[in-house]
Amino acid sequence: MNFDFSDDLKQLRDQARRFLSEQCTPAVVRRSLDGQEVFAADLWREIGGMGWIGAAIPESYGGAGLGYEGLCVLAEEIGRAVAPVPFGSTAYLAAEAILTAGSDAQRREWLPKLADGSVIGCFALWEGNGNPEPVAIHARCVGGLLKGSKWPVADGGIAGVAVIVARDESGQPGLFLADLAGVRRRDLRTLDPTRNHARLDFDATPVEKLGGGWGAVQRVLDRAAILFAFEQVGGAEACLTMARDYALDRYAFGRPIGSFQAIKHKLADMYVALELARSNAYYGAWALGADATDLPLAAATARVSATEAFELASKENIQTHGGIGFTWAVDCHLFYRRSKQLALGIGSAPFWKHRLVDLLETRNAA
Repeated sequence: MNFDFSDDLKQLRDQARRFLSEQCTPAVVRRSLDGQEVFAADLWREIGGMGWIGAAIPESYGGAGLGYEGLCVLAEEIGRAVAPVPFGSTAYLAAEAILTAGSDAQRREWLPKLADGSVIGCFALWEGNGNPEPVAIHARCVGGLLKGSKWPVADGGIAGVAVIVARDESGQPGLFLADLAGVRRRDLRTLDPTRNHARLDFDATPVEKLGGGWGAVQRVLDRAAILFAFEQVGGAEACLTMARDYALDRYAFGRPIGSFQAIKHKLADMYVALELARSNAYYGAWALGADATDLPLAAATARVSATEAFELASKENIQTHGGIGFTWAVDCHLFYRRSKQLALGIGSAPFWKHRLVDLLETRNAA
């Protein structure tokens, strides 16, 4: 079985890499980091115009119809560039939730707007600390009106529409759709200011119910786990490249520091973790595109390995750079911040490890 991408998708990857290397430089990322802009709005408009956001959305709903493999390729390049845009919130979560659980009318109303970037989406799941579990959901919808608070919501401060996890009148958790106009929001400070986070307070906010219950929530999270894994793989590879290049250029005691065994071992460990994560992410891409029965298992595996790879690579990149790696002027911390943010975005590493073990036990028992 061939898990590699097609020649067309490889060409798409090369084009995306060239575009982001020119248009998403570290200076662009630092504008969001320094608070000069909430996100790279100009870059977001260009990405929307190229059809990236709607890569996995069918053409009948205004998308590009490239399928999930196309979205995986683009996610990797977004991660490599640590792009300060709401790509994951809109493409992996909000659009996927509407595509998975929405009615045809809801899809036709919202997916074209998400696909071209004219509306930013977000996924409001969290109510403080914790993991994505039904017992953690307290927001409730009664009579089509939602009450409760959600925080932190990735890109909640800039989104125009939210897919919200809340309880219905019977007390069962499910997915709801809300226009965020008039909703009270408060921006939150996080380790990675290049990705907006906010608290959303709903006070009798009109919402529409999407189909499915907690099962639909988990399906959205499984799909997002694979897509975020590609972002993490892209970020980890960028860290490895940075560390390798610095190790070849930096001299100590008359020779490149890359010739020292301690640095070689760091780079080798980064490479092994990256390739393990990449192989699991590729399997996840196949499972996602084929809607395979192994999708939940592939998602948990990809999530765990990609999280570990990006965290290791971002940390060892700083260590390889030595004292200068800890400074604000060097770009190492951009990747370290993003690795920590992505590690918690849809549930912690222990949560996904426990899910992986549970899925393996269930499969083996069967």
